[in-house]
Amino acid sequence: MEYEERIKKDVEILAKNLKEIEAIKFTEKEKEVIDRAENYRDDALYYLEKKDYITSFGCITYSHGLLDSLRLLHKLI
Repeated sequence: MEYEERIKKDVEILAKNLKEIEAIKFTEKEKEVIDRAENYRDDALYYLEKKDYITSFGCITYSHGLLDSLRLLHKLI
């Protein structure tokens, strides 16, 4: 799988995971974590457009980690 294709797939997975948590009542701090995850997703897309695949992949991976921590706390994974 090409770098660009892999990153786009990870962005799609993140979108699915964000959709999964929409109905949960989060604390303000948890909402900040979601905001950061979304910011890192946006950064990943920015760097993908610039063809900086290493930075883009790092951003989307970090975004997944932030979101996964909340999904673990809320027993979704």
